[in-house]
Amino acid sequence: MARPNYSAGKRQRAQDKERKREEKAERRRTNRAQGGAEIQITSADEIQGGIMRGIAEPDDNSNGPVRSNSIPSRLFVGGLSQSTSTLDLRTMFETFGPVDDAIVVTDRDMGESRGFGFVTMADRRDAAIATRELSGREVDGRTLVVRPATDRTR
Repeated sequence: MARPNYSAGKRQRAQDKERKREEKAERRRTNRAQGGAEIQITSADEIQGGIMRGIAEPDDNSNGPVRSNSIPSRLFVGGLSQSTSTLDLRTMFETFGPVDDAIVVTDRDMGESRGFGFVTMADRRDAAIATRELSGREVDGRTLVVRPATDRTR
């Protein structure tokens, strides 16, 4: 009985492997040639100045609105009563500074408050003050828990 010749298939696989290796090397050269053309380089002084100062500076267009060099901060707010609405939550935090977003999380089926929410404040310093002032405060018979929000792990 004659043995089949597998050398043709083996040569083809070797050629495919070599072709893929060359294509990968070409992609690598192309990516390296493009390099960091789109990366904006910022000095440490510029970063620290933006964080430390927080001074309002005009936008690139001279007659446009004034923007602040502030870092937004997202806060978790727990211990909310069933009657607390998103508007109530926003109003509670606006006394400490501008609020970008506020939401009370509701049950998907019943539509009732789940007892917690999230607030995004425009400036992290205002968020720190709000956290210090509101955490532990009693609102509608419930003690609030306010802390920086963290990503949920699954």
